Amino acid sequence: MADAGNGAASILSISSLTKRFGETTAVDDISLEIPEGEFFTIVGPSGSGKSTLIRILAGLEKPDSGQVALRGKDLTGVPANSRPTCMVFQSLALFRHMTVGENVEFSQKVRGVPAAERREQALANLRLVRLPTEFYDRKVTQCSGGERQRVALARALASDPEILFFDEPLSAIDYRLRKILEVEMKELHRRTGKTFIYITHNVEEAMVMSDRIAIMRDGRLVQIGTPAEIYHRPTSRFVAQFMGEVNIFTTSSGRILELEAEHGDLDDGYLVVRPEHIRPDARDADVSFEARIESGFMLGSRSQYHLRVGDSIVIAELPEGAARGIIAGETGRWGFRLSDSAALEN
Repeated sequence: MADAGNGAASILSISSLTKRFGETTAVDDISLEIPEGEFFTIVGPSGSGKSTLIRILAGLEKPDSGQVALRGKDLTGVPANSRPTCMVFQSLALFRHMTVGENVEFSQKVRGVPAAERREQALANLRLVRLPTEFYDRKVTQCSGGERQRVALARALASDPEILFFDEPLSAIDYRLRKILEVEMKELHRRTGKTFIYITHNVEEAMVMSDRIAIMRDGRLVQIGTPAEIYHRPTSRFVAQFMGEVNIFTTSSGRILELEAEHGDLDDGYLVVRPEHIRPDARDADVSFEARIESGFMLGSRSQYHLRVGDSIVIAELPEGAARGIIAGETGRWGFRLSDSAALEN
């Protein structure tokens, strides 16, 4: 079995997967190794192909070509209900006429597990997802959105899958609850040790939970890495901009936006700098520039500033304490270190 790059053996191997719908190629020749126990998230804009890809991996869609293998065994033609995997859907797909306990026990009941054993395991799974055992007899329709999310997780775990797939399960939940569930999902992953494969269009969600992130565009995976690698060292303008606000400077003959780089040579191309790396005290900066503060915005624990540099706007973000004394309309020296930037080729 192939090593997936972090010391763990691959549990899932994907080879040259392709899926077309008419003239549209939704999944375009994707190959990938996912190590056992990883929290792997596929992120991309609408229409990037991420939902089609995860449906193929879960056995809900057949590829036109390519292979999906679990621990070296070809699963490409095996239907979803015959695979040792489980999907948690965006809709959660809970049985509304059943109690919480009946929902959690459903897969075991189908397999003929005795009632007493089903109940014992269901209660254990409710505790695992941090639901009180009193919920066992509660109707699903009496549960809140966050509670239903936990019931869906408990039901997925009840079948003891080798891989859990997640199709944007938090997208319909309000922001405050989503932030709580993001942390709980990561903690659940740690406690179970299972392999989670998750898709979302929410970059922040992916950054909080994932061991690795894959950015998908037009049916292809354009960059794969840890959250820090993807955020701080994007390999393309698309990835840089998709992962959040960013300053992209054109570089030519060692110059940036007609500003001289004080240390180091720059090849022609682009330089990516996140707003939090733009600083008003430019004394230790490799690149500095004169800027007029056009406007400022309070963003909770930090403040964002739009800086006018010639015909361009540079975005800077400062923690609350560092933002004191910075006033819109003033002109000053700003800058950044080259070590806090990422260079992209033309």
